[in-house]
Amino acid sequence: MKLRPFHVDDAMDCWRLFRDTVHRVNCRDYSLEQLNAWAPDTVDLERWAQRFQGRVAVVVESDARLIGFADMSHDGHLDRLFVSADHQRRGVAKLMWLELLRQVERLGIRTVSIEASITAKPFFESVGFRVIECQQVESRGVILTNYRMEWQRVGTKNAE
Repeated sequence: MKLRPFHVDDAMDCWRLFRDTVHRVNCRDYSLEQLNAWAPDTVDLERWAQRFQGRVAVVVESDARLIGFADMSHDGHLDRLFVSADHQRRGVAKLMWLELLRQVERLGIRTVSIEASITAKPFFESVGFRVIECQQVESRGVILTNYRMEWQRVGTKNAE
């Protein structure tokens, strides 16, 4: 596995991975209607790619194929962290999280927040996030459940 920074030409591969992962992995926790609202058949690729700009964004490759991606704002909002359905439970998410932690330290961020899916919640709990609240969010007119979660740096002068 090779971790590297996101490049704009990765956008389509990230979209494909996102859509495929949502439909193949998150299907155990969400209905088909919810999956289609969250990850529809089509995307405005330019808008999708713009969401990576000005963020800490990384991808993981294996055998020259993109198998994971993550992006986080400079104020600590982890927007997306997705691993290919064919590479689940192989350390890809942990690899990206450890790189994001290095960036958290570099940027002096105290708290990282995320809206985690039902499916992703156990992973984020395993790396130290705690649930702030369970919430119902709307996507394309469909309600989905997710969890607002936070990770806080501890053991430093910046921790509360």
